[in-house]
Formats: sequence, C-alpha cells, structure tokens
Amino acid sequence: MAGSLDGQVAIVTGASGALGSNVTKALLAAGATVVGIDRGGKVDTPKDGVRRFAADLTNAADVARVVAEVVTAMGSIDVLVHVMGGFAGGMSVADTDDATWRKMMDINLNAAFYVLRAVVPVMRKAGRGRIIAIASRQAVQPAANVGAYAASKAALLSLVQTIALENKDQNIRANAILPGTMDTPANRAAMPKANFEKWVNPMHVADLVVMLAGDVGGEITGAAIPVYGAEG
Repeated sequence: MAGSLDGQVAIVTGASGALGSNVTKALLAAGATVVGIDRGGKVDTPKDGVRRFAADLTNAADVARVVAEVVTAMGSIDVLVHVMGGFAGGMSVADTDDATWRKMMDINLNAAFYVLRAVVPVMRKAGRGRIIAIASRQAVQPAANVGAYAASKAALLSLVQTIALENKDQNIRANAILPGTMDTPANRAAMPKANFEKWVNPMHVADLVVMLAGDVGGEITGAAIPVYGAEG
C-alpha cells in the first residue's frame, strides 16, 4: 500500500503506544504526513518522521486547542486514527468503584468524543475525511469482570457509527476496528502463560487502518470490523 496516502495528513492519537507506533509506521510507509498526539512530549517536535503534539485528550479545552494547532501547522486533516485507550478489569459491575468507571469513560469514550467533535468540522469543511477508531472485541462481546471497559468501548463504537451516519453527505467515512487480545509487551507481561501465537499482530491492525484510510475506505462506513486473531 506504499504511496496510497501520498499528500494526506493523518492524526494518530496515542501514537507512542504499542499499537499507535505500528499505525504511524504503516501510515508513513503509505506516504501520509503523520501527526502524533500524546499526553507527553514537546509541542510540534518532529521525531521519526512524525510531527508530535502534546495534549490531554480527556480535557475538552486541550483537545480544541491541539486540533486548532494541527490545522494551523498542517493546513488540513484528511485522516484521524483514534488509538488512545486504556484497560481496567478484575471487578464485577457490583464491585466497580466510581473512580474506575470514570477512568474508563474518560479514556475510552470522552476523549474520543472531544477529538471527533473538534476534527469532524474540519473534515466537513474540506468535503472529505476518513476516521478510524480502535474499539475492542468486548464492545460487542463483553466478558465478566470488565464491565466498565466493555461499556466504554461499546459506547465508542456507537459514537463512531453515529458519526458515519451524520457525515456521509460530505464524503466522510467512519469505521471502528475491534481487535481481540493484541500481542504487545504489556499484554505479554500481564499474561505470561498465554499462547501469544493466538493473539492479534498489531501490524496487521495497522495495515487495516491504512486500507480504511485509502480509496477502499471510501466504500466502507459505519463498520465494526472484527480482528480476533487465532483465538477466533
């Protein structure tokens, strides 16, 4: 898919994470100019071919500020890949405390809402855009003891599908990817006895992102795409 995104500006939230770094590499290889937004780091500092911006995406004002800065610096936003997210589990719904619930909603849902609310008007003005959000298998297949996480990802999926319906008139396509357990260093450390070969390769998710961001993405919108690996 080299060259498929030549001349396009792509934002990646959570760009420094295990999946985000693979997504940025895939987008760069496809020819995109990549803007990474993470909580830390210097503002607008190029690194590894990526323009870096810092923001707290759980803060609505900070999101509005950083998106405006990206538009000023880059001139456009053609692609948004919302990777940022977090996980908490180990408690039944009855045992889930308020702090855990709020954290999951802030990281997995509210941050996405703030980013989408800021980016969609930019894309509508341009008459084009591609939005890809990383949700989770548990958005559609929840498991016990991860209620806050599963609910936040289910709400994220609903939000993305609503965006797809509201903006198809301006050639804006919005889709969600639903990975199963991904083969990341953090997951290996958390589950050292698991069969890693059955997990999802982050680079395969990144390749799917590039496909959705390109011409093929113009024919797909409102989709919830399962990527479950060999776990099935």
